[in-house]
Amino acid sequence: MKISTKGRYSLRLMLDIAQHGEMSNVSIRGISERQGISTKYLEQLVSMLVRVGYLKSIRGAQGGYRLAKKPSEYTVGDILRITEGSLSPVSCLDDEVNQCPRVASCPTIGVWKGLYETINNYVDSITLEDLVNAGKKANDALDFCI
Repeated sequence: MKISTKGRYSLRLMLDIAQHGEMSNVSIRGISERQGISTKYLEQLVSMLVRVGYLKSIRGAQGGYRLAKKPSEYTVGDILRITEGSLSPVSCLDDEVNQCPRVASCPTIGVWKGLYETINNYVDSITLEDLVNAGKKANDALDFCI
């Protein structure tokens, strides 16, 4: 499984809004400058995230984007599944009921199920709030005085 730029950039976009959207709305231009992602690509991602209710769009001079919920209410898994679809390592696990004709005799299905469960448990254990806090700690570690 490989996460595409769509998934990676959506996570960066949501994290940027979580970091900078506490006091004011966040503009696409600002995200673009901070993240080094083109505004055209960000517009596509924002449109999708607004449509699914992850972001709120505010129009006007002070407009921009805000999270629809608190950062603690979004997991990395939620965001990746919206942008990437299933995170399964093999296509036979994409459906709720495995449609593979070999599933009953497949000696490797346990490996793929275990990997899929591990991936889901991991990405669902990390929230945007966790990433915001990790970013603050990283910045604090760089803060030194002479």
